[in-house]
Amino acid sequence: MSRTLSIDSGPANYAQKVSVGGHVLPVDEPAPFGGSDTGPNPQEYLTAALGACASITAQMYAKRKQWNLQSVHIDVAYERVLAADNTASGAAIGLADRFEMEISLVGDLSEQQRNRLFEIANRCPTHRILTSGAKIQSRLVVPDRAPQQAGTRER
Repeated sequence: MSRTLSIDSGPANYAQKVSVGGHVLPVDEPAPFGGSDTGPNPQEYLTAALGACASITAQMYAKRKQWNLQSVHIDVAYERVLAADNTASGAAIGLADRFEMEISLVGDLSEQQRNRLFEIANRCPTHRILTSGAKIQSRLVVPDRAPQQAGTRER
């Protein structure tokens, strides 16, 4: 099930409010980049999405297999690095995006089960999106110029 997220800018420089379902998440830039640091920046949310998705995917698989996975701990880092080979990375300016994950699986698991859960975690939906070359389609929407009076809407 996919829900649409709405993002609205706030009065502060780069503060954003992300709404999804009944949840509201703050997004901002750190002070050195002109923000107020009222929340994680967009890359931090993307990094968190990767780690959380890997953890959830491993947990779901272990539950389905009835394996004794007690908890998952993942440390994830994101950075822009110099690309070793610009043509292979497609990076025009010689930079590439890199995520590094360290996955810890706690529970009474065999080495084979740990290795399988590690494989499964690295095939989570977010990992697949990031490595698939996903396409993004955007369109410009022009807002109504005049505010609508309460109770009247024209379509």
